[in-house]
Amino acid sequence: MIPQLSAILGPCAGGAVYSPALTDFVFMVENTSYLHITGPDVVKAVTHESVTSEELGGSRVHAEKSGVAHFVAHDDRECLTQLRELFAYLPLNNVEDPPVVKTDDDPLRRDPELDAVVPAEPNKPYDMKDVVKRVVDDRKFLEVQRDHAKNIIIGFARLGGRSVGIVANQPAHLAGVPRHRRVGEGARFVRFCDAFNIPIITFEDVPGFLPGTAQEYGGIIRHGAKLLYAYCEATVPKLTVITPQGLRRRLRRHGEQAHPRRSQSGVALRRDRGHGGGGGGEDHLSARDPGAEDSKAEEARKIADYREKFAHPYHAAARGYVDDVIEPNETRPRLVAALEVLKTKRERNPPRKHGNIPL
Repeated sequence: MIPQLSAILGPCAGGAVYSPALTDFVFMVENTSYLHITGPDVVKAVTHESVTSEELGGSRVHAEKSGVAHFVAHDDRECLTQLRELFAYLPLNNVEDPPVVKTDDDPLRRDPELDAVVPAEPNKPYDMKDVVKRVVDDRKFLEVQRDHAKNIIIGFARLGGRSVGIVANQPAHLAGVPRHRRVGEGARFVRFCDAFNIPIITFEDVPGFLPGTAQEYGGIIRHGAKLLYAYCEATVPKLTVITPQGLRRRLRRHGEQAHPRRSQSGVALRRDRGHGGGGGGEDHLSARDPGAEDSKAEEARKIADYREKFAHPYHAAARGYVDDVIEPNETRPRLVAALEVLKTKRERNPPRKHGNIPL
């Protein structure tokens, strides 16, 4: 019903740790706050491990490893400042709209740097945060769980003065591929935004899920389904921006399914708008047939022919998979305009007691 924030400004142990864990966001302070179920003495007696409270449940442990902490501050004063900053993006309750803040940042502003920030080479990494900051108001982006799952970016910003939730792949870390347990971070954030009427903006550049036995044994199917479930369930405005790199990269079906892009993962997830960045797309194409010895020149010719015929966003646009193909510098004004159109969106899910998200 209302946003719940917890500031841990000292020790918190035993059953008391569940109180902050039940809230929406947890703030911790370096070197002075800690959260753990059992203390160092009990741990040593039972498992013979010698650890300090900081090593067992300090701010860095929960920010980087467990994911319990969403924000970490240097001292109490900074912690309270962070709390106020987050609160400024949120409504007072679940029936109110988020606050609208006046901004001097022109909603029609175009950033020409966006045309160059994403590299042309499909395998070259780039920082998606730079893209996000160039699009949002005043380049201000409040990142959530910055140190936990670095391959996914979540946080709050404003567009045209309106609060929005940002979900994005991070190509600069593991190429932005979703990893089993870390996918849940994005799912929980999407559900929070939906609970409090905050529109969701997705910046997509995903080559697919990380392969390997560790991922399958770790439950990538179940964890990946969480993100799908969260997007399906959300009734707030949902806008998707596919970067030019995202169009070029080697997209695979499963990676697309976990992000609102194509018909089965975009329209079926009730995505409101999907914008594809201008520029050609490409995939790895082997021109060699089994038993054939094609020359490199012939292989290059076939790849070029494939790119010309298929690897661009216009086929997707023609089939309704994306709503528009735009130049990168147009991203901000297009998103602001879409939010204006969708500000009166009201949608309800079928009546039920509650859903059964694959936890």
